[in-house]
Amino acid sequence: MKKTDWPIRWDLLLRYRLIEIIALWEGRLTTNHICHSFGIGRQQASKDINTYLRELAPGNLVYDRHLKGYVPSSQFKPRVTTGQVSEYQDLLSRQDSLSSTFESLDLSVSESTIVRGPQRIIRPEVMRAVIAATRQGRVMKADYASLSPAQTQHQSLEPHTLVCVGNSWHVRAWCDKNREFLDFALSRFRGTPEVLRQKSRNTINQDTDWNREIAIVLMPDSRLNPDQQEIVAADYGMQDHRLEFGTRAALAPYVMSRMGLGLDHQHPDPMTQQLELVNEEQLGIAESARERAIKAVAGLS
Repeated sequence: MKKTDWPIRWDLLLRYRLIEIIALWEGRLTTNHICHSFGIGRQQASKDINTYLRELAPGNLVYDRHLKGYVPSSQFKPRVTTGQVSEYQDLLSRQDSLSSTFESLDLSVSESTIVRGPQRIIRPEVMRAVIAATRQGRVMKADYASLSPAQTQHQSLEPHTLVCVGNSWHVRAWCDKNREFLDFALSRFRGTPEVLRQKSRNTINQDTDWNREIAIVLMPDSRLNPDQQEIVAADYGMQDHRLEFGTRAALAPYVMSRMGLGLDHQHPDPMTQQLELVNEEQLGIAESARERAIKAVAGLS
């Protein structure tokens, strides 16, 4: 069997990924899916499917004459995707976004919808400066507005990583004023940050919490009855009612906040809380860091 050379061309890889995602999550793939999504002809779309099956994933799909399309075989294994439903969500979101931007395109799926809320305003000149500073490892001077206290201060920052948390963006940076690594929301920068020629002295290698990997262990809220706990455990694919996953210590507060896990209290309604943090005392996250992160996600800092 001939093997496709890696790396695969990006345009081909995107089409191969669509083949897998549509087949796996919708259960039926046709050349129309590829033609419609990429603006290519039926002959090229058919060639893409055949090349995918011949060189990347022999036996992954079978043609169903009744459905007039390809369906996943019983031996289906993802080759260019991870097989996570988030990939299907990303595909729908991308197509919905294109359809919203270009009215002449109709790429959205009528049987699904993407819920979008208001987004914080991030100006392109701020994003450009932050990206330049992080990629080039340079000092950045900027005016930054915080809520506590409610004032704008001139900051000297040494950023190393741009972070997206849902609809919120922040940059992880050394703060010369506070003499520690902190998170700065991009929507809070005022004016245009100045990227200096001066190289950063406090780099990602010195950011202890960024480089420290920790495990977060969750279980169903213990206030739920056994049947309810079983349902929650099944939602997350828990083993023995426990779900363990790793993250950077600097990002752990954001992960917990997005899952509805508070600092030192539970939601009064376990039907709303649903999850419980098992190993809080082992995380080693300073209370001040957790507070800042959760406030940042909520737009309070």
